[in-house]
Amino acid sequence: MKPMQTLPMADCGCSAKTEVQAATLSSAKQGGILPAGKIALGVAGLALWVVVYMQLLPLSRLLTYSLFGIQTGTHLGEAVQFFLYDTPKVLMLLTLVVYGVGILRSFFTPERARAALAGKRESVGNGLAALLGIATPFCSCSAVPLFIGFVTAGVPLGVTFSFLIASPMINEVAVVLLYGLLGWKVMALYVGTGLIVAIVAGWVIGRLKMEAHIEKWVREMRVGTPLTLDQKLTWADRFGQGWQSVKEIVGKVWIYVVLGIAVGGAIHGYVPEGMMAAIMGKGAWWSVPAAVLMGIPMYSNAAGIVPILEALIGKGAALGTALAFMMSVIALSLPEMVILRKVLKPRLIATFIAVVGGGILLVGYLFNAVIG
Repeated sequence: MKPMQTLPMADCGCSAKTEVQAATLSSAKQGGILPAGKIALGVAGLALWVVVYMQLLPLSRLLTYSLFGIQTGTHLGEAVQFFLYDTPKVLMLLTLVVYGVGILRSFFTPERARAALAGKRESVGNGLAALLGIATPFCSCSAVPLFIGFVTAGVPLGVTFSFLIASPMINEVAVVLLYGLLGWKVMALYVGTGLIVAIVAGWVIGRLKMEAHIEKWVREMRVGTPLTLDQKLTWADRFGQGWQSVKEIVGKVWIYVVLGIAVGGAIHGYVPEGMMAAIMGKGAWWSVPAAVLMGIPMYSNAAGIVPILEALIGKGAALGTALAFMMSVIALSLPEMVILRKVLKPRLIATFIAVVGGGILLVGYLFNAVIG
């Protein structure tokens, strides 16, 4: 039997951790009961967060037009004010949500996910795997090792693909950015359609019975000794895990947030609306497939692409076309395909791209047809 190969991990700007880092957290905090002083400090910090968040818009205008002296109504003024408002807003939302999700994630480990998915019927497993993908902070590249773990644990191939699609496409970073920049309706549309694409695409791949197109060394791997599933964490540990998630995730994606908003600000301030509407508007039938084809060779995570998406929509790009572009960038990135080639044979990779790409095309056309 060939030894397990080591996969290259791309520096994708997101956390590739696959285990709750309980070992780094103290478990002797008197039953996990936090001191009253720390609770009061946390409440005060949350209140301060709310006050600062509510002042971001007027503060951005004050800085742009009063302190910097930029004239209102100019391209430069619109771009700078866009950047000064969206950057702290997104980072503050991201920090708060990642902290909360980090606490919730302390109740859940990849080993639990693998145990939950193994042996499940595909009809149930696809939906469960897609939901589990939302709960994991992996980008398209760093989800691959966990994908291998699912395959070697006997999880059906189609179910593992549902996870692989949902994990990078719908995570807390994408949800927070979409909500903060485009509102809850666009966020809900994206999450709902992303789940449907992940579930249906995984189900279709499962029906094709392409297990023979997994590389032989993966199929021959034996599952290693699983970690214990009864980790006993105190509440103090769980709050510590929330802060650890903030340091890992926000600490790695903040630069993508800043760069993405900077590009979005430039588009917002300088790109003519008519130009963007002509390229990515609803009028041209080819705009959706063109957006998908442009997105596949690219790589970005949600932190980098959502601010650009906001600017594109603001300049006249059709919502369905813009969403299709974002989905293809995040879920079908070129680096992901390179890493998957270590695990899957070319025919299965091509099938994966075709099935997921087809689902994304349908999403784009559907929203362009329904939303005026």
